[in-house]
Amino acid sequence: MDVTITPHAIEGSVEAIASKSMAHRLLICAALCPGPTTIRCTTSSKDIEATIACLEALGAKIERNADLLHVTPLPGAPASDNIRVGSTGALLDCGESGSTLRFMLPVACALGCGASLTGHGRLAQRPLSPLYEELIAGGCDLTEQGEFPLQTSGRLRPGRFELPGNVSSQYISGLLLAAPLLDGPTEVCVAEPIESRPYVNLTTSALKTFGVHVEEVRDVTENGTRVTRFLVSPATPYRSCDSVTVEGDWSNAGFWLAAGALGRGVSVTGLDLASRQGDRSMLAALAKLGARIERSGGTASVSSGAPTACEMNVSDFPDLVPPLAAVAALAPGTTRLTGCGRLRLKESDRIETVCAGLAALGADITSEGDDIVINGRDSLAGGEVDAANDHRIAMMAAIAASRCAGGVTIHGAECVQKSYPAFFDDYAKLGGIVEGTVR
Repeated sequence: MDVTITPHAIEGSVEAIASKSMAHRLLICAALCPGPTTIRCTTSSKDIEATIACLEALGAKIERNADLLHVTPLPGAPASDNIRVGSTGALLDCGESGSTLRFMLPVACALGCGASLTGHGRLAQRPLSPLYEELIAGGCDLTEQGEFPLQTSGRLRPGRFELPGNVSSQYISGLLLAAPLLDGPTEVCVAEPIESRPYVNLTTSALKTFGVHVEEVRDVTENGTRVTRFLVSPATPYRSCDSVTVEGDWSNAGFWLAAGALGRGVSVTGLDLASRQGDRSMLAALAKLGARIERSGGTASVSSGAPTACEMNVSDFPDLVPPLAAVAALAPGTTRLTGCGRLRLKESDRIETVCAGLAALGADITSEGDDIVINGRDSLAGGEVDAANDHRIAMMAAIAASRCAGGVTIHGAECVQKSYPAFFDDYAKLGGIVEGTVR
């Protein structure tokens, strides 16, 4: 599906959608508890639905009633124990969600139920090493990675798992979500520095909500490597919390905040200003690019200030690169975004698709290794952008369109359904002029 945008200022107020990152984690924790949980989740997306489908395939029951998700967990023996029993031979369809795959694979291994995992798009090609090798070393048999279905057999043993810090934080999170299911102490040892560390903090926060204590110990190995050891004891297993709310999503709010920096001002309501989401860094990043920032209660507001170029390391918040690049493309001077390496492993090679998408609109933007270099201009021309089946590229193009001289056509715009199905509806509410319907 294509949409065409006629340039027009974006301004006003929009409510944040539910955090996809936190929804994944809370749903998994709730499904692994002894008792039921009600989760308030105001919005959904294809990625969230993929995690729900996987949990249901394993034996959980998840019913939606308006904004509420009622989670009946996997059966136990008996229900008061923390011993969960997954459906034997379950097929887990992860859709195109990397989080779902990397979380559900260790969980399925910990349950020992012989599951098969599948997915779509680029998901089979997105890396699993060294998580894959650690699961095998922990007692599981896995079929060849890079192909679906990925079949598991055997049961994961408790013990020590070792990961470098420069891999996906989702590997760490997946092991931590699985650890309370194991019948002994488990340690996840990660070399410093840890990329996207805030996402690990989200996981430990979700686990704490469900009674699981994760102890963190800084240490130095015999060869001098600094590590963080994440320790999970069977003495603090999953416990039901009755009810919990999925907080507002800073990742997708970042696009509206970027639009505010490019125009007359946008406010996003329903955000936790003290959130552990790494993408809360969007406010500081936009301030560095010269935008005006205001915070009040659960609302963040951004408006145009004195645009300026800068150098910024984005390794802790790589999902913010598309909207940040759109703002930098219209800030005088040269902006360099460093630490972008993880972007090559997303729904698209996001270093290349960010550059191609903004260049198609007239931006002066190039990649240099894992850096993105942007020479800001006063305005962009407009044109046609291939979303490359990447939701964040489609949203980036839409935000940049508000400052283009001519119209912008986004090919494959339906990919926003992955994380934000109502994106173009909200875009129109903020004054955007959109032709075409995404369903």
